[in-house]
Amino acid sequence: MSPTKAIIADDEKELRTHLNSLLSEVWPDLDLCGEAENGREALELIERYKPDIAFLDIQMPGLSGMEVARRIAGNCRVVFITAYDQYAIEAFENEAIDYILKPVAKGRLKKTVKRLKDQIATSTGPPSDLSKIVERLISVLPDKEISEYLLWIRALHGDSIRLIPVEDVCYFKASDKYTMVITKTGESLIKKPIKELAGELDPDTFWRIHRSTIVNATCIDKVSRSLTGRFIIKLKNPPETLTVSRTYSHIFRQM
Repeated sequence: MSPTKAIIADDEKELRTHLNSLLSEVWPDLDLCGEAENGREALELIERYKPDIAFLDIQMPGLSGMEVARRIAGNCRVVFITAYDQYAIEAFENEAIDYILKPVAKGRLKKTVKRLKDQIATSTGPPSDLSKIVERLISVLPDKEISEYLLWIRALHGDSIRLIPVEDVCYFKASDKYTMVITKTGESLIKKPIKELAGELDPDTFWRIHRSTIVNATCIDKVSRSLTGRFIIKLKNPPETLTVSRTYSHIFRQM
């Protein structure tokens, strides 16, 4: 009997590596044949390797895990990787599909692996009604949960990964090879560059004010001008000031 094959799709390399490592421990016979950082790459891997299981991050740029699942219905089993709160994940409880919460815990993953093994041992193939299941989930989950924009930031915090709701971020600032994530309670680091972040954040809420800075508009207390005519932003909390570059000053001239 050939080994069970699987692919992992998540836009954060650290989380893909973490899940890969945990799967190697709890399911050593599993053939992890590929990793993808977005939905389109996931579809390519599924087409190429014909895996039995796809671990799909629901929130990925370009093409969400929900969209990928909708397109591969009947071809392989799906386990959604999600950062949803307890209320939202209740939508999954009544469906013939599994999920694991971020950050992925070993104990929860063991339960998922046991369920997958049992299904594979007693079934001839993946659920043929996966597309209908996805449609029900989309109809039940809040619109913001399946938004095309980032909902969570996975940040390095010492030796661990910290999961930060994007609305808790006051601003992002480029720092050498990293990007600083500043919240009311402290700072963390991510490896994603500001330019890439700018395309993944909701532009109605997150405003780029400098080539190295993106600010959460809900955190702005007031905007004033300096003696040289530059716009100066004062934040509510943390009580800091940020300078708007001339390139992005048009944002505030229109107000």
